[in-house]
Amino acid sequence: MTYPRTVIKAHGTGNDFVIYFDPTGEYEPTPEEVRFLADRHFGIGGDGVIRLTRPEHVSDVSEEQAKEFHAQGADWFMDYRNADGSLAEMCGNGTRVTAALAMREELTRATEEEPFALATRAGIKYLTSLGAVEGLGQNVFRIDMGPWKLGAREELMVTLPGGGEQGMGTFADMGNPHVVTVVGEPLDLNSLMGPMGGVSTGFGFGIGIGSGTGISVNTLPDVPDLDLTRTPRVTPELPAGQNAEFVRIDAMDKSADQGEGRGKATMRVNERGAGETLSCGTGLCATGAVLAERTGVKHWTISVPGGVLLVDVEEERVLLTGDATLVAEVELL
Repeated sequence: MTYPRTVIKAHGTGNDFVIYFDPTGEYEPTPEEVRFLADRHFGIGGDGVIRLTRPEHVSDVSEEQAKEFHAQGADWFMDYRNADGSLAEMCGNGTRVTAALAMREELTRATEEEPFALATRAGIKYLTSLGAVEGLGQNVFRIDMGPWKLGAREELMVTLPGGGEQGMGTFADMGNPHVVTVVGEPLDLNSLMGPMGGVSTGFGFGIGIGSGTGISVNTLPDVPDLDLTRTPRVTPELPAGQNAEFVRIDAMDKSADQGEGRGKATMRVNERGAGETLSCGTGLCATGAVLAERTGVKHWTISVPGGVLLVDVEEERVLLTGDATLVAEVELL
């Protein structure tokens, strides 16, 4: 057995994990063991498995990479694996849970002055503990998710396997691949402008074919009505697969936050290697970046089935703010 007898069940806004601390590097799990731990019927259950360890104890991290992580102050690595046993480059909710465990183990205080530098397969991420934040939770962290990149607007066809409903999605790179589709009836974006408390349409804006023809192919239902039990099909197919996000704009105020605007949105996600999850940190950031490009609004409060998070889109990085909870310590027999 290559996992410890005692592990922790944890979640970040409902995105749940089995996580454990492995300072000496003796517990690198096999894909079969990950699938067992993440199994909701025969194991503990989770969207993934996280091992907090040193960079040099991760088999797919080279000696040179490990030295570079240490040189930049990242002495600990989030070794994250999807529920199906596959390796994942990054997990935004997982980083907050990992930071919570690191604080429990007294590896960091994650203060504003000294954020927790966490090495991942997508580079170093910096996390700050904010404590209790009204509307977000009791153990909130802000993470600097680093740079973001977008593909051409709505160049990918996204199809739900069940009923064949379709919409056009935009590729977003947050260290792992995403396709973000805006869901809703065609509306004038100006109809969504106004004070945050005063406008809530229940719809996003229309989407059209990426070539600019303006022909609508959006046959997707509203976000709560989407069937995400099966992996959405993306055309053209992405070689490494993708997380698929579906978002509805609920309100915007372009006069807020020094003119950068503030918006509210609702999102659901089907994650590569895990299926539908209650929250996806990198997916929230990818969604925020796509919405910022479309609307000019850079600050978003996004509701997912597992809770509410803040996404702030800057030119060189995205900041994600949300809760993390260590639920229970589990002793395996």
